[in-house]
Amino acid sequence: MSLSTIATPALDTVGPTAASTAELLKRGKIRETAQKFEASFLSVMMQSMTAGMKTPEVGGGGTGEDMFKSLLAEEMAKQVSRAGGVGVAAAVQKEMLKMQGLKE
Repeated sequence: MSLSTIATPALDTVGPTAASTAELLKRGKIRETAQKFEASFLSVMMQSMTAGMKTPEVGGGGTGEDMFKSLLAEEMAKQVSRAGGVGVAAAVQKEMLKMQGLKE
C-alpha cells in the first residue's frame, strides 16, 4: 500500500458535500410542506364532515363545543398526516420534487 492511498481519503468516505446537504435540506422542507398541506386539506374535510352534527346537550354541545370544534379537527388532521396520511402528501411531495428538478 502506498503512502498516498493512506493519506488521501477516498471520495466516498468524505462527508456530504455542500450540494448534497443543501439538497437534503430542500427535500426535508418539501416533505414538511407536503405534510402541512395534507393536514390542512384533512382539517377542512373533517370540519365539513362534522358541520351538520348535533350533540346532545347533556355532556356536549353548546358554545364551548362550537368554539373548539375547528381546533379538534385541525389536531386530528395533523395526527392523521403524521401517521401516514391518506396519500395527498406523497402526491404533493412528488410534484414539488419534480418542480425543483429533484428525483424521488
